[in-house]
Amino acid sequence: MKPCYRGRFAPSPTGPLHFGSLVAAVGSYLVAITQKGEWHLRIEDLDPPRELPGATDAILRALDTFGFAWHGEVIYQSQRYPAYRAALEQLQKQGLTFPCHCTRKNLSASPIYSGHCRHQANSSVPHTTRLRARDEAPTIQFNDRLQGLQRQNIAEEVGDFIIQRADGLFAYQLAVVVDDAELGITEVVRGGDLLTVTGRQIYLQQQLNVTTPDYCHLPVVTNRAGDKLSKQTFAQPLDTDHPAPQLWYALLFLGQAPPAALRKDSLSEIWQWAKENWRIEAVPTHPSPAPFDRKSIEH
Repeated sequence: MKPCYRGRFAPSPTGPLHFGSLVAAVGSYLVAITQKGEWHLRIEDLDPPRELPGATDAILRALDTFGFAWHGEVIYQSQRYPAYRAALEQLQKQGLTFPCHCTRKNLSASPIYSGHCRHQANSSVPHTTRLRARDEAPTIQFNDRLQGLQRQNIAEEVGDFIIQRADGLFAYQLAVVVDDAELGITEVVRGGDLLTVTGRQIYLQQQLNVTTPDYCHLPVVTNRAGDKLSKQTFAQPLDTDHPAPQLWYALLFLGQAPPAALRKDSLSEIWQWAKENWRIEAVPTHPSPAPFDRKSIEH
């Protein structure tokens, strides 16, 4: 029997949700619920120095205001360190990790890690921990539901990558793989800016001997400068006082062509239309030429 579809939305509490976050949430949510599956919510509070006080509560309130309903309890990465530690120890026992003392200056010459510390023994001095990219490893290949066939040779295009930082915090690549595997996520639907890290995550899944989910990378929302809409580019937070027109615009961005009249309807009516008319094949592989402009929602 085919397993139940399980999707997830995993925001980081580095600031409030913005329109780009809403697009990713709407896409992943509709894919899950139109397949009568589960949609889980994970707060990726893995990096305390970058977190904004109160951001987690603001994210949960915004999702609730916009009408999202998630399955089960909210998952917090900050509560899952034992699981990440167990995965790291498994990789260490397999001889797949090594300590790295390279500084940023050492690494600035090339985006691909040179393997400088590959043959170092265990060290008590603070260091990052890298996953060894097997030189003989085949090219990672997967078929993204929207972006098509993807290939990446980890050894040649990435090199040995960090799975634990020098300050002891676990890297995103390790945490997300462990979390998705434990939750039994069947498909990861997220923004296209994360397409380039998917090869690393699949490589980690292979080394940890866990199931690889399907992937679907949605178009990224950009601002007028052509930059990805994000907290780093000072994206405005969602307007929780007027959620309906923003939900309508997110559906439009995702290629769903909601009727213009629906824009002024209630939130529940927009969701009802979206659930009845969702078509993943209508989602564009790249963002539309017109960048996001808040005024296009407000007027």
